[in-house]
Amino acid sequence: MSTPQGVRARARAEITAAIKDEARRQLAVEGAQRLSLRSVARELGMVSSALYRYFPSRDELLTALIIDAYDSLGAAAEGAHAQVPGDAYVVRWTTVCEAVRTWALAHPHEYALIYGSPVPGYAAPQTTVPAAARVGRLLIDVTRDAWHAERLRLPALSDDARPEAERLAADLAPGLPPEVCLALVAAWAQLFGLVGFELFGQFNRIVEDRERFFAQCAASLAGSVGLTGV
Repeated sequence: MSTPQGVRARARAEITAAIKDEARRQLAVEGAQRLSLRSVARELGMVSSALYRYFPSRDELLTALIIDAYDSLGAAAEGAHAQVPGDAYVVRWTTVCEAVRTWALAHPHEYALIYGSPVPGYAAPQTTVPAAARVGRLLIDVTRDAWHAERLRLPALSDDARPEAERLAADLAPGLPPEVCLALVAAWAQLFGLVGFELFGQFNRIVEDRERFFAQCAASLAGSVGLTGV
């Protein structure tokens, strides 16, 4: 028999999910800038004061949606990556990249929420960082495994860029050479830039075979961080 606490917890979870589902629907139609708790409450047949018990402000609802989006993307990338043999470093890398693109094309409005234009007046709190880091951590893990297996070629690094590369290595990936860490951050930025260009229409009338184009770019990014072979 369910306890009263269990019933309340289940009801709260269901209402929270309904609120987030309606908010995502409104994101797709109106965009994040126009999201409001009042409109979400109205569409759900709730009074605003009732919805505030679940999300006290628009920013808290946005934060929940952002964390969900990052976690969904991270889970998709991790699930695809888990199917690849551990010593296939380039394939592991490109599989993560392909999973990011596949997820983004299937969830364009959620991708726009986390990698599109900033929402005016909203600053993402630190609670979003663990979810946001999941894809980056996968790419770091692939690269670190290749480094330990002596399957990594050090990228070039200018003397001027070395201090910043050393800071990045200390902050993001202790144990990896600075040359690799700077290249990793550049590759990470290029990965999401490629996906964003495709998703937001910048490749229209330019790139036709986007799947093969992206596959080639993902392989090039693997080479840019020093991954060799397969």
